[in-house]
Amino acid sequence: MSCKSKCVKIGLMAVVGVAALGWLVMVLWNWLVPALFVSGREVDYLQAIGLLALCKILFGGFRGHGGFHGRLHRHHLEHLTPEERERLHSGWHRWGCKSKPAEPESKGAGD
Repeated sequence: MSCKSKCVKIGLMAVVGVAALGWLVMVLWNWLVPALFVSGREVDYLQAIGLLALCKILFGGFRGHGGFHGRLHRHHLEHLTPEERERLHSGWHRWGCKSKPAEPESKGAGD
């Protein structure tokens, strides 16, 4: 699969995912809020997408990592053995990642 077709596929999946999440927010909101609050009113689809964007801005992400956004920081690798790092790196190749993250700086004998 070429890089361009992979990017198109990922972009299409992102659009479908946002549309599905927007629909889910709308359905859940319209089911819960009017029943729980006297002044709660139903929202339409675009308002649900807006609520989803607001949650993304306020709470930092949908991956359960509080805005991690897929970045792997050096301190996450410090607790891994060299064998575990290599196994992790080989797994990245299966997902099409070509670059290896920077190795954590080793501490010298005087530290």
